[in-house]
Amino acid sequence: MKRKLATSVIVASAMALAACQSKAPDTLPPQPAGSTPPPESAGPIPGSQADFEAKMAGRQVIYFDTDRYNVDTRAVAALQEQAQWLMQYPNKRATIEGHADERGTRDYNLALGERRANAAKNYLVSLGVDASRLTTVSYGKERPAALGSDESAWAQNRRAVTVTID
Repeated sequence: MKRKLATSVIVASAMALAACQSKAPDTLPPQPAGSTPPPESAGPIPGSQADFEAKMAGRQVIYFDTDRYNVDTRAVAALQEQAQWLMQYPNKRATIEGHADERGTRDYNLALGERRANAAKNYLVSLGVDASRLTTVSYGKERPAALGSDESAWAQNRRAVTVTID
């Protein structure tokens, strides 16, 4: 008996709550006179890191050969585009991160990552980017882009990455 009563109370409560739910309107009210609707998202904010990444389309990263830190022809094209973007936004600063693959000692890879970051920075400066806007940091082998102990992973980890900062 008590069970039937409890069940009845629960069912009645659920039906009462369901009847109280509000339904979304079929149409929205008109905009107030003189106001404009919010603009549609047109992509990343110009000058932001998202804008930089969108414009670079992967060219914010340059790659190096084993135990090398020289800027090759592929890197030159990417750095030229980075320099153009940085010149367009003269108040933006950037950090260039140097990375190495897992082979070698920690100290060796930190030094190699630093040389790679400095090589990228020096090339950007040679293209007209003010050196005071650029900082470098080396992560050595501590932040791999690809996990694995094969040539494919190592090639992805031998890199310098440009990251804009506010």
